[in-house]
Amino acid sequence: MAGKGNTVSKVYEIVSPFAKELGLEIWDIRFVKEGTDWYLRIFIDKQGGVSIDDCVDLTHAVTKPLDDADPISQSYLLEVSSPGVERELVTDAHFEKYIGSDVMLRLIRPKDKVRDFSGKMISYESGNIIIELADGSELSVNKKDTSFVKLDDFDFNDFK
Repeated sequence: MAGKGNTVSKVYEIVSPFAKELGLEIWDIRFVKEGTDWYLRIFIDKQGGVSIDDCVDLTHAVTKPLDDADPISQSYLLEVSSPGVERELVTDAHFEKYIGSDVMLRLIRPKDKVRDFSGKMISYESGNIIIELADGSELSVNKKDTSFVKLDDFDFNDFK
């Protein structure tokens, strides 16, 4: 989970029982500042995909418990949404679940002057990601050396 550690952990403890009751999985929680505003973003998932009703239901379920527990001292905007099709892989469980899937990743520091790579994730172990590139070669990187790793579900054929 990304964001301010203690805040995110506290929010997770508060909202996860409500998500579970609604048949939802907490994908990620982020507490971030954008401009002058703070945002508490809760990303949810479920088998078959997330609907707007799922987002609304969880928002209604957690608003009062979050207000009562008051884990965040400053004012913030609450957003509940799906992680999207090209979802960012964050936890070890995310990486393990999507072995064999197409991913795109961005390195923090370029490798041979290249920062962006895409291919099939063929292995993940102890933070080490191995992807098979289009040319058949393999790229091995540690998760901590990436800016992001996302599912690559974008298909140019959809726009032809």
